[in-house]
Amino acid sequence: MSESPSVRDRLLPSPSVRARLLPAFQESVLWGWLGPLLVTAFGAFLRLRDLGTPHAVVFDETYYARNAYSLITYGVERTSVKDPDALMMNGGTGVFSSCPQVSDCAEYVVHPPLGKWLIGLGELIFGVNPFGWRIAAAVIGSLTILILARVALRMTRSVLLGSLAGFLLALDGLHFTLSRIAILDIFLTFWIVAGFACLVTDRDRTRERLADWRESAGSEELGPRLGLRPWRLAGGLCLGAGLATKWTAIFFIVAFTVMVLVWDAGARRAVGLRRPYLGTGKLDLPLSAAWLVVVPGVVYVASFAGWFASSLGYGRNWAQATAHGPAFFVIDSVRSWFGYQTAALSFHTGLEATHDWMSEPWQWPLLQRPVAFYYASPTGCGADSCSAAVLNVGTPVIWYGGLLALIAMVAWYTAVRDWRAGAVLLGYAVGWLPWFYFALADNRTMFQFYALPMVPFMILALVLAGGLLIGRADAPPGRRAVGAAVVGLFALCALLNFWWLHPVLTAEPIPYEDWWRRMLLRSWA
Repeated sequence: MSESPSVRDRLLPSPSVRARLLPAFQESVLWGWLGPLLVTAFGAFLRLRDLGTPHAVVFDETYYARNAYSLITYGVERTSVKDPDALMMNGGTGVFSSCPQVSDCAEYVVHPPLGKWLIGLGELIFGVNPFGWRIAAAVIGSLTILILARVALRMTRSVLLGSLAGFLLALDGLHFTLSRIAILDIFLTFWIVAGFACLVTDRDRTRERLADWRESAGSEELGPRLGLRPWRLAGGLCLGAGLATKWTAIFFIVAFTVMVLVWDAGARRAVGLRRPYLGTGKLDLPLSAAWLVVVPGVVYVASFAGWFASSLGYGRNWAQATAHGPAFFVIDSVRSWFGYQTAALSFHTGLEATHDWMSEPWQWPLLQRPVAFYYASPTGCGADSCSAAVLNVGTPVIWYGGLLALIAMVAWYTAVRDWRAGAVLLGYAVGWLPWFYFALADNRTMFQFYALPMVPFMILALVLAGGLLIGRADAPPGRRAVGAAVVGLFALCALLNFWWLHPVLTAEPIPYEDWWRRMLLRSWA
């Protein structure tokens, strides 16, 4: 029996299918790398300049600089002397306290170790000093600029818009200050952005394979299998590294797993398959679960290798584990490890201590209560009273403009279901909305810098909104010129706003009156 005309029509090659599945890039490969690399170099210069200032232990560096040194020295976090400045002044020599019993040496820490290992790598290379424990954050923050620029380029097919994304991230005060301090949030954000970028690349590769299949007149009812999906595996590895840095990566793992399956079903539908969701469920779901659920779990467990290998880890029970042979060693080690994870979970859900700089999630997009990482009253600024501050605050032009862009993304997605708007809104929501649950259910202590994973998606929203303003390549030249002028003016305003804030982001000694003028809201002070 011959194939019905409707099915035959859906399966015959269409000259427009590849163009619909894979829009062409607008510029050359050379410019596709040169533009992002230039804005990355600009962002790296800003982050590396005077990185050792202030020459002090800043905010939660008191925990992570010491934990990192302990990891590179012993493979596990150990209890140290209470004065963190001793770590810097002694150059990492003799700063750990002696313990009468082995169990007394273990330090109870509540975050996975990967981010601290990266901080420790900087200490290993450059020494136990502010530059040494901050260099990893500066490098990772700079690489985040490059990856965001490249993923924006892939999403928009425009070098200009991709480079704009990197430029805006380079100028964001929240990202900037967290790239110059040894705490974990910059590492978490890097892995989330890297994982997202890998998944967007996998989306292109998937659609390319489907276009090839479509043009070869493939006739399977559910469509083809799409191979091993190495970019999806890379995304799983990156998201697993995020989970091995901070637990909040779990929300992105769940959301992105659903997102890529929706992308797969949409691609199968775009090539004319009548049962795209069934095809996705049977052909794509098993491997996606392996790459995006199992692999991150394996990476997370592997990050505790030092804890498993050491007899000094918190809750390790090494003597008991080694008492009855290899099988008991494995079983008891796993049981001890799960007990440790449960204890860490209890800490996070029960953290209700008040803090001078704590804030609520609803305040974050409005920059209502940033964190003062550092404040001192030095001399030598040419005035009677001087201030040197590191205020962990986003650049207002970018953040308030980002709110308007996110509203535009909601309208755009509602109107045309553009996948880019949906992905940006999903990433922003996953970085923000779960904290409302913690605020309501657990009354948890929270800070503005928890919002950092939202920032790249906010900037992607700005870039996509900028693309809408400029218009398509075939739009009238006058329309494109006006749109480009508006986008350029916004970028200039962001640069000027960052320049104005720069002294209070970098602990530059300035007159007290100048510091006060830079406090946009009284709650900043």
